[in-house]
Amino acid sequence: MTHRDFCDTCEEACIHPKAICEAKEYMISNEMARTLADFYKVIGDATRVRILSLLMTRELCVCDITEALSMAQSAVSHQLRILRAAHLVTYRKEGKMSYYRLDDSHVTELLKQGIEHLTHKGELK
Repeated sequence: MTHRDFCDTCEEACIHPKAICEAKEYMISNEMARTLADFYKVIGDATRVRILSLLMTRELCVCDITEALSMAQSAVSHQLRILRAAHLVTYRKEGKMSYYRLDDSHVTELLKQGIEHLTHKGELK
């Protein structure tokens, strides 16, 4: 066994009540944890992340998103419905056209921070 095999466990049982108490002050509720996990599941899909990245700087109609991703419009529309239900994108109708944009600046910041973190860790170039 290597040193790494022991990194995820304590070799000796020892409880630190003060540390636990302080940490629990910041622990989120079970309901919030489930809701947050569901949120991350929505953005845990590469196609949806690519759609969000397309919308980081401007709104686009469904036809433009479809063309940019080289996907069928029905597949893109399905992903947009999921993003809309999660309040990550919003849309407006102009005649027969549907234009999508990010719901708010939090979505942009979430994407930027994820990209920055991966770049910083050397996982993205």
